[in-house]
Parts: sequence; structure tokens; C-alpha cells
Amino acid sequence: MNAVLEVLENGKLIVTGRLIDASNATLLGEVSFEDKKIKCIYKPIAGERPLWDFPDGNLAQRELAAYLISKHAKFDLVPLTILRDGPFGPGMVQQWIDIDSTIDLAQFFSTDDIRLRKMALFDAVINNTDRKIGHLLPQADGKLFGCDHGVTFHEEYKLRTVLWQWAGDQLSENEKRSLLDLLEEIKSNQIPELSRLITNVEMQSLISRIENLISSDCFPLPSQEWPAIPWPAF
Repeated sequence: MNAVLEVLENGKLIVTGRLIDASNATLLGEVSFEDKKIKCIYKPIAGERPLWDFPDGNLAQRELAAYLISKHAKFDLVPLTILRDGPFGPGMVQQWIDIDSTIDLAQFFSTDDIRLRKMALFDAVINNTDRKIGHLLPQADGKLFGCDHGVTFHEEYKLRTVLWQWAGDQLSENEKRSLLDLLEEIKSNQIPELSRLITNVEMQSLISRIENLISSDCFPLPSQEWPAIPWPAF
């Protein structure tokens, strides 16, 4: 078992702080197991605010579903994420990511960095309605992660993101191959957890989005019926 996963799943979770700007309960935590300690984000389901356009399931499940899509598509853009019990009940627990403080996110998000392009494609797949600048987590080693994937997988096209640099651009062969492989894994039920995390309608919409990306051979365009950029953008 992955060492970090072992700690997150089996360790004692304590809350050490709270992100006060988050609209739902987003708690800083630490998980201890044997001689290991890992910082984490803990989002208890009990702290979620109901959303009229996401009436089914919960945000924690969607966070895990996003992690699984990132993992199986080999995007590797979402920190290790699990569902488990905690001090305030069951919720999402995600490995904490230390970001590179030398990177100015206000400038970085609008560049043509290949890591951001991969994030833009990932968001198109999961139908992310809330990709803000502050949800980008670049590390000092060059790795890029993204966070806050609770409002995703809606059956209607609701992509809202600050990453529109590639709107309408043709997909690369590697990007299409990643989508084809992901589509095959989903259709052949190689990600069985997905069916327990999102609804059947959302699953079919996920499949349709991937198929449409492949057939159109390009990044999606902003909707004319839905705000294309989340507010606030940061």
C-alpha cells in the first residue's frame, strides 16, 4: 500500500485549523499513524451547504470521483484523496500540498504552460464549474496539482474556469490517447467506485463528454448560456 494512503486511511485525524474563506467547512488537519504524520485537508459532509443544482450525493464524493478520473487518465493533477470518518463525521480527506510561493498565480494562470493545458482538459472531462486561480497548486519540484473539485460531474454543460487559453484548439495525439484509454476504463467498469460516487445520469454525461471531446478533436468553447469564469476568479 502507498505509504501516504496507509497513513490517511488508518491514522488518527485531528483538526488543527480552518480555512475561513471557504464556503463549506474546510478544515486543516494532521493524520498520525505509527511514527508518521501527514498534513491534510478535511471536509466533513456535515459542513456542506446544500446546492440547488447538485441535489444528489455530496461534495466529498465528487472530490473523490475527480481524484479517480485524474488518476486513471494519468493526469495526476489531484492530491491523494479518500473518504473516511473524522472528528466531525465522514468526509473527504486529502493530502496537503505545499505550493511554490515564488510563483505568482495571478500571472501563472494565464500562461500557455503545458501543465495548465492538462488541467484545462481534466476540467473539461469532469465538467468543473469552479476552476479558480487559487485552486492551482504548483510545487517547487515543477508538479502542478488542483484542489476543490466538489462541484463537478453535473449532467449539463457547466464548465466555468479561468483556463480558457486553449478553447477550440486541436487536441494532441497524446491527449486523445489519454481520453480513449479513460473512456475504455469507464465503459469496462475498471473504475467501479465511480458508480457509487456519482449518479447514473452523471455517469452517462461523463461518458458523453469524453466521447464529444474525442469526436470534436478540440478543447471545448465557453457556453453562451452560462458564465464562463467563476466569481470571484481567485
